[in-house]
Amino acid sequence: MHLARLQFVAEIVIYTTVPCPYCSRAKALLKARDLEYTEFNLASDPDGRVKLAEKTGMMTFPQILIDDKLIGGWDQLSAADADGSLAAILDA
Repeated sequence: MHLARLQFVAEIVIYTTVPCPYCSRAKALLKARDLEYTEFNLASDPDGRVKLAEKTGMMTFPQILIDDKLIGGWDQLSAADADGSLAAILDA
């Protein structure tokens, strides 16, 4: 009997606000790579912003987490995509 290999898909979560050009860039990059993500827009959620800052230590947007591990913001996502480490993180 042949067992199909299970493929685990990384969970990508992006916390955003508006207006935020860096949030738009991050979402566009993820979409361009055909990566599904869950977005939480905290523009009207001050309590959510506080909780996120407590969790990540960051106060800027966007904030991208993969499998609940903080990747960082737009700069870190873009750099990880450019140097190939984003693919490695997603394949882990």
